Amino acid sequence: MITIQRAQESDMEGINRLLAQVLQVHHKGRPDLFLGGDRKKYTDAQLKGLIHNEKTPILIAAGDQGQVLGYAFCIFQQHVDDNILTDIKTLYIDDLCVDETMRGQQIGRQLYEAVLSFAKDAGCYNVTLNVWACNQPAMRFYEACGLKPQKVGMEKILE
Repeated sequence: MITIQRAQESDMEGINRLLAQVLQVHHKGRPDLFLGGDRKKYTDAQLKGLIHNEKTPILIAAGDQGQVLGYAFCIFQQHVDDNILTDIKTLYIDDLCVDETMRGQQIGRQLYEAVLSFAKDAGCYNVTLNVWACNQPAMRFYEACGLKPQKVGMEKILE
């Protein structure tokens, strides 16, 4: 049985393990941008700060033994008094990952649905995210969840 809940400091080891998996996907897809190896996206102090910050909720999918099987790092965004943007409240999914050994078991879908519910309860207008074009499995997953492109980032690599 999977439980979706807010992350706690005791979940940091499991979160870091999954962050390493995400880094390897990005490094494999774009080694020109992402460093490989034994790196961490966040220091332990930074991760603790995110866990305790109400503006950066982290939801985890926990297994029967409490092990972290997936996570969704989120950030509340709102442009109050902006010159051109409305002040809608958005929940941005900064990172969503399911352990590579547990994929295909609907854990990602459960996490995503929990994020939607969390956002609705928080009074958000929408949920947004970015996905790297080199990560086709993630693109297919998000499309299957009903997400549509909002904007497209483009680049020209200068040689």
